[in-house]
Amino acid sequence: MPKIRIDGDLWARLERCAAGAGYSGTEEFITHLLEKTVRDIEPGDDAEQVKEKLRGLGYLS
Repeated sequence: MPKIRIDGDLWARLERCAAGAGYSGTEEFITHLLEKTVRDIEPGDDAEQVKEKLRGLGYLS
């Protein structure tokens, strides 16, 4: 799995945000941020975007 380096100050901020938002860990929080950013940037099918949003809200499995 690829590894990236994150500045210590930024990592501390990410840790605080992850804890405040209720994530199980900083890695989970960062993964969520990256997935959301990529999803927002990539062109996608509107129906698929709606399904993903509903899945994220727990309405679909």
